[in-house]
Amino acid sequence: MRGYGIWLAAATVSLLGTQVLGFAMAWVAAGRGGAFAGLVLTAINLPRVLLLLAGGAVADRVGAWHVMIVADVVMTVVMLVLAGAALAVGEQPWLLVGAALAVGLVDAFYLPSSGSLPRLLVSGPGLARALSARQLAGQLVAAAGPPLGALVVAAAGIAAAALGNAATFALMAVVLLGLRRSLPGPAAPTGAAPVPAARGFWRQAADGVRTAAGDRVLRPALLLTAAAAAFLLPVAGLLVPLLARQRQWPAAAGGSIVGAIALGTAVVAGTVLLRGAARRPGAVAITGLLIAAGSVGALAVAPGAPAAIGAGLVAGLGNGLFSAHIAPLVLEAAPATHLARIQAVLVLVQSVPLLVTNNALGGLADAGSASVVLLVCASALALATALTAVCSDLGQAGRFQRAPSSAGVGAVPVRLP
Repeated sequence: MRGYGIWLAAATVSLLGTQVLGFAMAWVAAGRGGAFAGLVLTAINLPRVLLLLAGGAVADRVGAWHVMIVADVVMTVVMLVLAGAALAVGEQPWLLVGAALAVGLVDAFYLPSSGSLPRLLVSGPGLARALSARQLAGQLVAAAGPPLGALVVAAAGIAAAALGNAATFALMAVVLLGLRRSLPGPAAPTGAAPVPAARGFWRQAADGVRTAAGDRVLRPALLLTAAAAAFLLPVAGLLVPLLARQRQWPAAAGGSIVGAIALGTAVVAGTVLLRGAARRPGAVAITGLLIAAGSVGALAVAPGAPAAIGAGLVAGLGNGLFSAHIAPLVLEAAPATHLARIQAVLVLVQSVPLLVTNNALGGLADAGSASVVLLVCASALALATALTAVCSDLGQAGRFQRAPSSAGVGAVPVRLP
């Protein structure tokens, strides 16, 4: 766990730098209109979504450590170029779009590797605690990053945010160099016939999807994650602000509801960090989403801001129960040869639904009311969760680890007593 703690500390600092820069870019882009702000977000998300599977295949082929080192060095250079260009020519639109494209491109390779790293550094029951520590750190950074970004961009502009982010990427690269001996190399598949390099690479990229679709634990877990991304993630970022405006609540009320959701999630993450995950994480994840669905429905009909804050807190608790148990379950269920590719699929099933539903739900809220859209989200989430509970074995899934011989696809999990 010591190596994981060192990596997590550096990753948290790096994430803070990314949050600061993200707010700075969003703020500058918003100053040029909503359409341009949307273009910048699309420039980040589109290459990320298109290349995630390739990024997972590269990491499984050459090793997560190599991919992360290269990505951190590349991002250090990109941030230095962004800072220098912003100082030289100002915060030009083409500069923001170019930086956004670079961030999205590198993310496509970095996210699958960083997602697989906890299992390379931590094994057994400690994995759930490790992932909860990471989730808790992410929640704290998500709360602190935007206000810090506002201070930085107001005081010194986007160039200062880029310089700070470059320093955090450089720190991450140094830490990874120090952890090299703690990380195993890429696992070699057993019984696989050699194939030409190019054809083999694209087969490997697609094999992550095939492996996930064919696994009795991974398939329902990823489908349920997609449902949560589609109907739960937009609640805090999109629908709560719209609800607060339509109800004519003050901005502080909307912020308090979002904060309550984050607090509930953080409380569960902290509890799992201290006490460990449940012995049947699949059942707990399903229960958590059902709690979240009911709370989103309560949020839709809340008579006032205090009741909405309470509903938001319970929704956060439900979200925390789901995410704190589904993440280690997916990571442990992945074959050793497919760690990064399964993480790529995990990011993909969150990113694609979110791209679709953010636009669709926002349009529905404009045409009708945010309360009705929240009820739609609650109903869809409850239906998807109930179908998963009835039609799959996810509720029976317990903590497990791969047998030592599970180097290839389709290894049989060995349940812990």
